[in-house]
Amino acid sequence: MGLTIGEMVPAFSLPATGQRTISSDGLKGRKAVLYFYPKDDTSGCTVEAIDFQRLYPEFRAAGTEVVGISPDGLRSHGRFCGKHGLEFPLASDEEKSTLQAFGVWVEKSMYGRKYMGVERTTVLLDSDGRVARIWPKVKVSGHAEEVLAAAKAL
Repeated sequence: MGLTIGEMVPAFSLPATGQRTISSDGLKGRKAVLYFYPKDDTSGCTVEAIDFQRLYPEFRAAGTEVVGISPDGLRSHGRFCGKHGLEFPLASDEEKSTLQAFGVWVEKSMYGRKYMGVERTTVLLDSDGRVARIWPKVKVSGHAEEVLAAAKAL
């Protein structure tokens, strides 16, 4: 991953659910969790989203926005949010420019086949827009709780 702790987050602006635009500038002034995930409505991504949703009120109480980012389009994101009652925004990066800027669009391998995809990664930003913590190659179980603890401590 190309990011380092203390570095300013790469500039980005992405369309998101709820007819919103999520941008690096728009997140300044509050802490933010950007969690990058491969695909809407797949098993691991669904568990991760539901975990963040379950803890979303606590993230908000800690002054922290939660944003999911994947290469899926807004229509897919909208269905995913509706199906699982997600209240936080899901941002769409169909061009993969933000995924590349964060270093999470990587070559992956499954059953010997190589392909490009999202490496499940979470980035915690401080209120100045600096990288406070990075979780690369996330294992979903217990992850949202760990991120919440870090956000509360920030």
